[in-house]
Amino acid sequence: MTDQTAPYDIHIIGGGLAGSEAAWQLAQRGVKVRLSEMRGAGHMTAAHQTDGLAELVCSNSFRSDDDERNAVGLLHHEMRRLDSIVMRAGEVARVPAGSAMAVDRDLFSAEVQKALETHPNITVVREQIEKLPSEGPTIVATGPLTAASLAESIGSATEQDALAFFDAIAPIIHHDSINMDICWMASRWDKTTEASNPEGDYINCPMDKEQYLAFHQGLMDAEKTEFKEWEANTPYFDACMPVEVMASRGVDTLRYGPMKPVGLDNPHTATEEFPKGRWAHAVVQLRQDNKLGTLWNMVGFQTKMKHGAQVELFRTIPGLENAEFARLGGLHRNTFLNSPTVLDRQLRLKSSPHIRFAGQITGCEGYVESSAIGLLAGMMAAAELAGREWSPPPRSSAMGALLSHITGDAEADTYQPMNVNFGLFPPLHEVHKKQRKEAYTSRGKADFGGWLASAALVTA
Repeated sequence: MTDQTAPYDIHIIGGGLAGSEAAWQLAQRGVKVRLSEMRGAGHMTAAHQTDGLAELVCSNSFRSDDDERNAVGLLHHEMRRLDSIVMRAGEVARVPAGSAMAVDRDLFSAEVQKALETHPNITVVREQIEKLPSEGPTIVATGPLTAASLAESIGSATEQDALAFFDAIAPIIHHDSINMDICWMASRWDKTTEASNPEGDYINCPMDKEQYLAFHQGLMDAEKTEFKEWEANTPYFDACMPVEVMASRGVDTLRYGPMKPVGLDNPHTATEEFPKGRWAHAVVQLRQDNKLGTLWNMVGFQTKMKHGAQVELFRTIPGLENAEFARLGGLHRNTFLNSPTVLDRQLRLKSSPHIRFAGQITGCEGYVESSAIGLLAGMMAAAELAGREWSPPPRSSAMGALLSHITGDAEADTYQPMNVNFGLFPPLHEVHKKQRKEAYTSRGKADFGGWLASAALVTA
């Protein structure tokens, strides 16, 4: 719908992953939604490139899709059972990434936007909201890049300072500029899935010890983005730490992180003694970023280096001597609420309960986690509007564990952004450590299925 005067039952502010998911869940339940997005109305953030709804600004990966041994894979499973628009669009836009779920970011955003703009219960309006509405059901899902005026309004409503950290973005390279006479395709330990490329899912760029040491020094010496005065004490979140910050922790840190060489046989070094080739001293991996396979991102290479320094240093990586960059790395400030203090168990602002918050602004971290909290906020609001009692998902499920962490299980004094992980789940100490991951996912699926049945929810 495009009629900006159309009546609505609830106002959602922010058209990112969480806002888009919340809008979808509400609309599918017959609720009229006004979805406000400032991009496309003459406003942009420091990290976005387009005005597309649900644009992915960092990696193109939703991480592991393994729902048998992995917490985020279990979260995928639960979202699919609740007809998540993010999971729907993700399947359409999926690109090979081994056991991970990665997408063509442009196709993904287009699929979400089409679904929302053509839904009869959703009105998408391109407008900037300057302050929190004083009345009426509202979901705020403006993410870590909330506009200054709205952030000030939120700060006033919560009566405390927002926490913050830096989030860094990895470069993307055009495939046809990669030298495959030096690089090769492979997945670590040759692990593949049905969605994999036949020869493997990653482009691997090898380094010998001398090349690695020179590269490490280059990271140390490269010109970096300077902090503004108000950013000086803002910490990094570990999952998106700049590569040069990792490198500063020790000369071999990268070789045990994003440049880990183990399990990657280099066929260019094959000999009679080693027919599959040898492991390099270090390896830079590139992962497919779009469905056509024309764009590849540098895995784990989020960076705060200045653009000229990035081009100069990254072209010293073997195989990337002539690399052409579709996007260089960057850095942005990420803000979030101290949710255990200011939100209730239904994500409502304690001081103004007509307002819910959803997504990364609540302090969850990651695309899938942000989407899941948007999904839950939409379901909560739909139940409230219909006069139905809301029963949260069990804490043994991925959604329940994440929601519990955000809304009260975490220590308010030390609250930090968190990816979903088994550390948030009720423990299974009686299960042997080797079987514990499978036990967590098995229990989570069973309990989540029971919750769906008891709540008479869609289980497609």
